[in-house]
Amino acid sequence: MILPIIAYGNPVLREVAKPIQQGQFEIAAFISSMWETMYASSGVGLAAPQVNHSIRLFAVDTLQLFNSMDENERTTYPDVPGIKTVFINATILDQSGQPWGYSEGCLSIPKIHEEVFRPDTIRMRYTTEQWEVKEEVFSGLTARVIQHEYDHLEGKLFIDHLTPLKRKLLKGKLADIATGKVAVDYKIKFAV
Repeated sequence: MILPIIAYGNPVLREVAKPIQQGQFEIAAFISSMWETMYASSGVGLAAPQVNHSIRLFAVDTLQLFNSMDENERTTYPDVPGIKTVFINATILDQSGQPWGYSEGCLSIPKIHEEVFRPDTIRMRYTTEQWEVKEEVFSGLTARVIQHEYDHLEGKLFIDHLTPLKRKLLKGKLADIATGKVAVDYKIKFAV
């Protein structure tokens, strides 16, 4: 089932999400809806708060991101071919490497893309959808997408990483999103 994306301005996007306990709710059906919603919205990552569930779960598919690139572009990233993974109760244990800039966007903040600097490599612990605990290192675009989605669990948005001047310049566009004055081609729920 395709779920509506929660737009900027809704308080759920600023909440720190709560951990999930095994058997707490029908997680398999929810994850299936998350994937379906993400693909219908042309996203490469989606966090539960973005579909109005303040729980610590997000999905990432950088396989499709790399498949959409041409061969030359793919060779510039160390994390090809990417991953397709669900992260439950994730914790970033360490961030390292030189921060690098990349133009990020967000399904909850449509029509805005800005350069965000993030560390190149992260080490994290998370639980899979089969309830196995894993600890892994991610780098490149995959690490970036994971950090972006992880921020959603912490009540943060990519615009929080911008300079105060950049945020001030986006104030009008953000107000338009919060009041539903932006057109998108996916299912979205505005704060008003």
